[in-house]
Amino acid sequence: MNVTDEHNQRMAKMTFASVYPHYVTKVERKGRTKEELHEVIKWLTGYDTSRLQEFVDNKATFEIFFQNAKLNPNAHLIKGLICGYRIEHIENPLTQQVRYLDKLVDELAKGRKMEKILRNE
Repeated sequence: MNVTDEHNQRMAKMTFASVYPHYVTKVERKGRTKEELHEVIKWLTGYDTSRLQEFVDNKATFEIFFQNAKLNPNAHLIKGLICGYRIEHIENPLTQQVRYLDKLVDELAKGRKMEKILRNE
């Protein structure tokens, strides 16, 4: 499945605030906690809970969200399929970063152990 320029633009303009509540609902419905979600997001981006709330309050786009992130050096270890796309083959860096986050949230919701999700070698 090819990622189009339109898809990349849509990902860039989507707000973190519009997706974040869905992440929370997804993980909590599967027995995980909001704190675990925040731990996963912090591992990927470096953002603490108060910084995440600022992005939500300011309705920051994913473009702004990831522009300010200090991406974890092990993020490249996040591989696999998400929403029909193989993460490691996505060429647009921002789209790939959004899909990294989606994949981590999916793994958390599926009950994967935190040490596996955080990919600490």
